[in-house]
Amino acid sequence: MGVVNVTPDSFSDGGRFEDAEAAIAHAHRLVEEGADIVDVGGESSRPGAAPVSEAEELRRILPVARQLRDVPVSVDTRKPGVMRAALDFGASMINDIEALQAPGALEAVAKSDCAICLMHKKGDPATMQQDPHYGDVVGEVKAFLDDRVKSAIESGIDAGRLVVDPGFGFGKTVAHNLLLLHRLRELSDRPILAGLSRKSTLGAITGRPAGERLAGSLAMVLLALQAGATMLRVHDVKETRDVIAVWQAYQGKGQK
Repeated sequence: MGVVNVTPDSFSDGGRFEDAEAAIAHAHRLVEEGADIVDVGGESSRPGAAPVSEAEELRRILPVARQLRDVPVSVDTRKPGVMRAALDFGASMINDIEALQAPGALEAVAKSDCAICLMHKKGDPATMQQDPHYGDVVGEVKAFLDDRVKSAIESGIDAGRLVVDPGFGFGKTVAHNLLLLHRLRELSDRPILAGLSRKSTLGAITGRPAGERLAGSLAMVLLALQAGATMLRVHDVKETRDVIAVWQAYQGKGQK
């Protein structure tokens, strides 16, 4: 999954693809580099980010979504109105950081056939990284994801449409993130999406700014693959594809 942020304030590439034409070109470039799907977002969810209105989010993403009908598109949104509009334009996936908890969100996607990613987060983006605490981070994240999967299925959503995301960096310390990654397989029996690309955990570990975290991001990709991740949400698709190719070759060692 390649990242397309149509925002002025995303933590890594905010402003680079705010213009619709730039975002469309970037999405096509990511597909050429090997992305199976592009994740288009019009509201930053970086730590400290302020929410945007539904109208503004639609203004940002719809011109992009309209021009990507030849590309599998995931729309990164927590607003039911945006979900409905995205599905009208043929979105293949809804990627919701609030796991369809907003009033009307389950209903907005239930009758479609799109894939759905349910993510865990603790708190709101504006405050979520202000000293987050858990008694048992793995147990609490697992319980939340299990509950949201159950709610989705009870709302008529086929289980085969569901992917879960532990929400690395969404109300978690470095230690929380590393423990969740280490125990990724325990979190769900659904396919798991891992989004670790360029995140602040890598900055804390390496001391490097977001634009210099490629090596760390690729290390996280390999660890996530080994831990059982099914989908990888990344900024650097071409380089990630190389890691996947090497890992797959290693997994098939000795086989003809």
